[in-house]
Amino acid sequence: VQLQASGGGLVQAGDSLRLSCAASRRTFSSYALGWFRQAPGKEREFVAAISWRGGTTYYQDSVKGRFTISRDNNNNTVYLQMDSLKPEDTAVYYCAAGPNIHQFKTHIRYWGQGTQVTVSS
Repeated sequence: VQLQASGGGLVQAGDSLRLSCAASRRTFSSYALGWFRQAPGKEREFVAAISWRGGTTYYQDSVKGRFTISRDNNNNTVYLQMDSLKPEDTAVYYCAAGPNIHQFKTHIRYWGQGTQVTVSS
């Protein structure tokens, strides 16, 4: 397994969660990392991504100002801090790695397993 996500759970609206994704060194080195999510009955959608040096980030419009992506290259881990959670954030969240931050939404090389996030109203 090259990407291992964790940190999901059941929370109430307005609460916070932090997702983590541990990557193998081979996956992590020089790759952009990020998160997608898939809600029941919907297609998987992009959430956030960060370049391998951490200098560039992208977010889906609906999470801007509430979610923050970061990475720790020393520990081969990418994080998604989710604040002010809403019921519509309920989904399975997947971490992913791709070679190009600017094409991250459409060019993913590695997927991790999902972690469930459920936000109750």
